[in-house]
Amino acid sequence: MQVYNLGLRDYKEIWDYQESLFQEILQIKSKNSKEKLTLKTPNYLLFVEHPHVYTLGKSGHIDNLLISEEKLSEVGATFYKINRGGDITYHGPGQIVGYPILDLENFFTDIHKYMRLLEEMVILTLAEYGLKAERSQGETGVWLDVNTPFARKICAMGVRASRWVTMHGFALNVNTDLGYFDNMIPCGIKDKAVTSLNVELGKTHIPHHQVQEKLLKHFIDLFKAEVVNETIQ
Repeated sequence: MQVYNLGLRDYKEIWDYQESLFQEILQIKSKNSKEKLTLKTPNYLLFVEHPHVYTLGKSGHIDNLLISEEKLSEVGATFYKINRGGDITYHGPGQIVGYPILDLENFFTDIHKYMRLLEEMVILTLAEYGLKAERSQGETGVWLDVNTPFARKICAMGVRASRWVTMHGFALNVNTDLGYFDNMIPCGIKDKAVTSLNVELGKTHIPHHQVQEKLLKHFIDLFKAEVVNETIQ
């Protein structure tokens, strides 16, 4: 697996980059199938931060975005309808976004298992900070205080998969400005709060790179992956 640390980058730019890697893997698989070859397919994990942006999944409802186009401009945010599963979500500075572009045939062919391992990666990472994070039945992502009036989401997830190749991924709130979530109904789930790691720990700032290193460590362990290249672009 190749790991790229992309820094703060425009959402559309990285969406296009994901698509190029996704298509690269699909083309190799197609060539293998047509020509009876066994060419290896690459696997990627992209870490990135985005400027303020709202994205709506293919099964989402535009009514879950609560502000107008003019207001979006006022708060310095953009909006995209995209091709992942799930409803609406927010990305912004202080959030760790991870995009695994994997050929799951190199690991296992089970989308349900894939999603549960992504959640487990986040749960294990938050445990290192003393937080008990959990899954919430029927609600993808990672939550705190599940099944209580204080349930709150700390990590959103939404993926696309075709022929066992994945794209899109997860967004973990680390030092995120939670005010931006007031402009939407997160993931279309009403009456549930959103939180971030720094808020939960009562700190103004959590070192971003440390959280990312923990996420990568758990990803490698859970997926039994080997990092062959880690670069900053």
